Amino acid sequence: MTKSIWFLIPALIFVSCTNKNVLTPEELKIYQAEIDAWHVQRLEKVKAPNGWLNLVGLYWLKSGMNTFGSGENNNIVFPKGKIAEQAGYFLVKGNVVDIHINDGVSIAINGNPVAEQTIFHPDSTKTIILKSGSLRWNIIKRDSELGIRLRDDESETIKSFSGIERFPVDPEYRVEATFEKSDSSRTIEITNVLDQTTPQRSPGSIVFEIKGTQYRLDVLEGGKEEYFVIVSDATSGKETYAGGRFMYVKHPDISEKIIVDFNKAYNPPCVFTPYATCPLPPAQNVLPVEIKAGEKVYEYNSEVAVD
Repeated sequence: MTKSIWFLIPALIFVSCTNKNVLTPEELKIYQAEIDAWHVQRLEKVKAPNGWLNLVGLYWLKSGMNTFGSGENNNIVFPKGKIAEQAGYFLVKGNVVDIHINDGVSIAINGNPVAEQTIFHPDSTKTIILKSGSLRWNIIKRDSELGIRLRDDESETIKSFSGIERFPVDPEYRVEATFEKSDSSRTIEITNVLDQTTPQRSPGSIVFEIKGTQYRLDVLEGGKEEYFVIVSDATSGKETYAGGRFMYVKHPDISEKIIVDFNKAYNPPCVFTPYATCPLPPAQNVLPVEIKAGEKVYEYNSEVAVD
C-alpha cells in the first residue's frame, strides 16, 4: 500500500482502537487490504529458498572428525538418495570447521567444485553455502555449539504448503504505544528451544492498552528502523503457537509513540520445521490477555518434514 493511501485514513482513528466501529466501511476495507498484502509477502518469504519450509536437517557437530553422507554408518546421515553414501567428513577444531570431500563426490560452493576447504571461521562475516544436487547446507553457531543446517530445494513440505490460517483482520488490535527507552547497557535474558539462554540488548519497552487494560512488552534490536518483539498471550498453545509469535514495530516518532499491530503477529520458524532454533518469549512478554489477531498456529506434516 502506498503512503498516499494511508492519508485517506484519519490519524485519529487508530489512537485508541478500543471501538471496533471507529473505522468507516471504506477505511476498514483499505486497512484489511494493507494487512492482506503484508500477509502475501509473508507467505512468499516462508516459501523462499532461504525460508523455513525446505529445512530438512539440523546436525550438531562434535570436536574432531564428523563423517557425512546418506549411509547409516556416518556420524551425520543426510537424506537417502540425495547424496553419496560416503560423501566425506567435517573436521572441527575449536570454532573452525573444514570440509573434506571424498573422491568422485560432487559438492560445490558458488558453482565451483571443492575437495577441501574451511567453511566456518569465527572471524568470517560471510556464510558459505555448500550444494550437492537439491541439497544445500551451511554451518550455524548457537551459543558454543556448531551445527549443519540442511535444506532441500525439492522438499515435499514446500509442495504441500497451502498457507497459514489467520484471525480476521481487526483494527482493535492495532494500538498506539508509548516507548520507554532503556539504558544503553540494558539486556534481557532470551532462551531458545535448545534451552540456551543468552543476554540480548533491549532498547526499551512498549506500553499500550487493550480493552482498557495496560500492558508492556520488552523489545529487542531489530534493524535500523524497527524493533523485534517476541510475545505470547492467552491463545498460545491453543489457537496460536505455544512458543509465542514474532512482531516488528517501527522505531518511535519524536513523541516517543509507536504503533503496535498484532494483526502482523506471525509464527516463528519452529512452527514450520523441527530443525529451527527459535527464541522464546521472556517471562515479562507473556500477556494474560487473548490476542485474537495475526497468524494462527501452523500444523506441519511431521511425516513429510522429517527425513
